[in-house]
Amino acid sequence: MMGMTYDQFILRIPVILLALTVHEVAHGWAALKLGDPTARDAGRLTLNPLPHLDLLGTIMLMTGLFGWAKPVPVNGYYLRKPKRDIMLISLAGPLSNIAQAICFGLVIRIFLAVNPQYLKTVLNGHLLTFLILGFLINAGIAFFNLLPFPPLDGSKIVAGILPDKHVTGYMQATGAALPIIFGLVILGALTGIHILSIIINPVFKPFMFVLQLVTFGNGHAIF
Repeated sequence: MMGMTYDQFILRIPVILLALTVHEVAHGWAALKLGDPTARDAGRLTLNPLPHLDLLGTIMLMTGLFGWAKPVPVNGYYLRKPKRDIMLISLAGPLSNIAQAICFGLVIRIFLAVNPQYLKTVLNGHLLTFLILGFLINAGIAFFNLLPFPPLDGSKIVAGILPDKHVTGYMQATGAALPIIFGLVILGALTGIHILSIIINPVFKPFMFVLQLVTFGNGHAIF
């Protein structure tokens, strides 16, 4: 379980299920609002996690490496402005995880401001661990999905911003990035040499700084 305690592994399960489910529902809801009922008609606008889960992707995420859910189906035929609308639909998923991270963090902040000892002792600290995991896992899922590499949401967001003549070249140039990232993650897990962290930390640390600033009122988590 990649250095996790048994308690942490168990507490990750509801956090991950909620994070993935809300992420996919956000995509489907945004698509519906923009005129595409495909996700709704496929039964994907539900908070039941089962229709959203990819077995292998969920297992991988539970281990602490990386993971994924079943992509929500989108049919550009229904969209009035497909390029813009697909960008907005793609953005909805990561934004839902950022919102969840902030909610978990604000609960921590409120508890610690009102009665810090209660939060740290109730259920032997399991409540605090659950809330911390909720903040960190959702932040991680949001950041990962915002990476500008196909088929992640970030690539569709970038494609929605780029001039049409550059989109194909951009997708071709970045198409091999995600398998390389997965390979570096696995290499780091097996060898302890975390090359990927060295590469992405210059971007990940400012992302977390801003998220913690918004949530806790400073650039550092208060737990």
